[in-house]
Amino acid sequence: MASKFFGEFMGTMILILMGNGAVANMLLKRSKAEGAGWLAITAGWAFAVMTGVFTAIACGSPDAHLNPAVTLGVAVKTGDFSNLAPFVVAQLLGAMAGAVLVWLNFLPHWEVTPDPDTKFACFGTSPAIDSRGSNLVTEALGAFVLILVVSAMGSKATGTLPPGLGPYLVGMLVWAIGISLGGTTGYAINPARDLGPRIMHAILPIAKKGATNWSYAPVPVIGPFVGGAVAGLLARVVGF
Repeated sequence: MASKFFGEFMGTMILILMGNGAVANMLLKRSKAEGAGWLAITAGWAFAVMTGVFTAIACGSPDAHLNPAVTLGVAVKTGDFSNLAPFVVAQLLGAMAGAVLVWLNFLPHWEVTPDPDTKFACFGTSPAIDSRGSNLVTEALGAFVLILVVSAMGSKATGTLPPGLGPYLVGMLVWAIGISLGGTTGYAINPARDLGPRIMHAILPIAKKGATNWSYAPVPVIGPFVGGAVAGLLARVVGF
């Protein structure tokens, strides 16, 4: 059963289940974690990345990208685009599956949460200040940092990492991005992470849900792709 496609699917599913699960746990009414705040959400996403990466590796994808922007960045860096299409499909499907599991886990809480924007936040991202150009830059910059630093971690200059350490370091990096840069847009920094759950928000019978805000949807898709491509090109030029 193990394969790169299956690994990317499963890893991304766990990423979204744990990451959007953290958001839902801290935003939805009558959750025991309600109101835990931004630091708890960023920590939840950090651990979500760690668990997703471990799952992807165990299920057959040693690359464990979980993110189309990472896949594009690696393709630009190496010149090998063969994984781009299958990985992106697996990641998007995994993100959609993870969103369904979040919906199921919090099934009674959608009804008792009155604010539709709060419910949507458990699926997709929205900007704190709606300024599309600035929002696009933020998403591109976050993805740029993610892919550049991950490339630096695996470079010859930093030496070979001990087995099993990589997922923890990537999780810490995502935590740092959330704390440092994430408050402006919710730091999707991953086209699948936003688009997959956004699609499911539109499809699922969520009690008293509001609009899916499709007008903003291109920002967390295009921005990370741009940041990923630039980071991959820089890593290639520098020799990471």
